[in-house]
Amino acid sequence: MFITKTNNSKLYFKKMKQIVIIGGSKGIGSAILMKQLENNKVYNISRTAPNITHPNLIHYSIDITKDMLPKIESIDQLVYCPGSINLKPIGSLSIDDFRNDFELNVIGAVKAIQTYLPALKKGDEPSILLFSTVAAKLGMPFHASVATAKSAVEGLIKSLGAELAGSIRINGIAPTITNTTLAASILRNDRMKENMINRHPMKGYLAPTEVAEMACFLLSEKANSISGQIIPMDYGIVSFKI
Repeated sequence: MFITKTNNSKLYFKKMKQIVIIGGSKGIGSAILMKQLENNKVYNISRTAPNITHPNLIHYSIDITKDMLPKIESIDQLVYCPGSINLKPIGSLSIDDFRNDFELNVIGAVKAIQTYLPALKKGDEPSILLFSTVAAKLGMPFHASVATAKSAVEGLIKSLGAELAGSIRINGIAPTITNTTLAASILRNDRMKENMINRHPMKGYLAPTEVAEMACFLLSEKANSISGQIIPMDYGIVSFKI
């Protein structure tokens, strides 16, 4: 429970949400964690711990692809952030590349949802957030493995949106390239950053905090009418041809 003020300075009490973030130690997941942490109880599940400590933060060091998930009794929001950027020509991609990307992006998300569905059903206006990519909509060379996996994530969102309608909302975000450690090889110098800016009609690419703002909106009661949707954050690369 925390105290906040209305516009007319009246105080009221707001219940703290119970939020599980899988992959909240880096990148977009870390940005979401930071925005949620002050007023909510956050359970972070990832192989490495976040580089902060906070009274509202509980961390579990777990590999989502191998380990059992911890038992959490009550959950209001579930965020699954793990992803991969495995860019190779189709002839250089092994079956294990496809299998590993699918395991991390899809099976991990299914595992988290199945594990925490009973707790979510007891939650306060519960919601789930997953992540796709612009490469699921825009044909991009060397993206065969990740685009295949993220397209399956989008199918999962649509199907579960219908199946869970009326009880749990589920949505996704499909970002373009985002300035995280995962994308460090693509944005490794000023020339490559400038080229990436110029590839996008709106002349930019994403910061993790931009994606976190959208994530927090989709998780909140402000988005109670939205479920089964994949929201593109693309700086125009999918939407516009200029």
